[in-house]
Amino acid sequence: MRNTAEQFAAAIDRAIAAIGRVAAWCCLYVVLAEFAVVVLRYAFGMGSIRLQESVLYAHAALFLLAAAWTLQVDGHVRVDIFYANAGRRTRAVIDLAGAIVLLLPVAIAVAVLSLPYVERSWAILERSREASGLPFVYLLKTLIPLFAFLLGAQGVAQAIRAALVLSEPRGQGAS
Repeated sequence: MRNTAEQFAAAIDRAIAAIGRVAAWCCLYVVLAEFAVVVLRYAFGMGSIRLQESVLYAHAALFLLAAAWTLQVDGHVRVDIFYANAGRRTRAVIDLAGAIVLLLPVAIAVAVLSLPYVERSWAILERSREASGLPFVYLLKTLIPLFAFLLGAQGVAQAIRAALVLSEPRGQGAS
């Protein structure tokens, strides 16, 4: 049972890391596309709404798809009052409680509350309000429940790992 739980958490970690690495490329795109927008505007007097909106899409994708990966690698802001000097079991209790009491309920709420919003967008295949804008607003909005799912999945992986630490006999693996 323990081995299966570890494998499940590791599989979630691998999937989240892969998605995060792909999403990280959006950062390069944002920089290059925004540079192009500025050069086109100020050097050539041209503008491109599609290019500007693509920067917005890539920025949203970067943050919404890489958030779970950031959580996985402990890159989120954390108040380390208790956590920094805590032992392994105390950290596991904090991680487990945080995942169950805070992270998972928020992820579920975001997913549930965003679904009608996304469904309406898909029903009309929502497009940009700008005439020459991108016709994929529904795809952009789909990132919201996907963000919640990925963050929730990473929360499950962290809760599993914390529970495994707590299930160890006292004294084993202490640090």
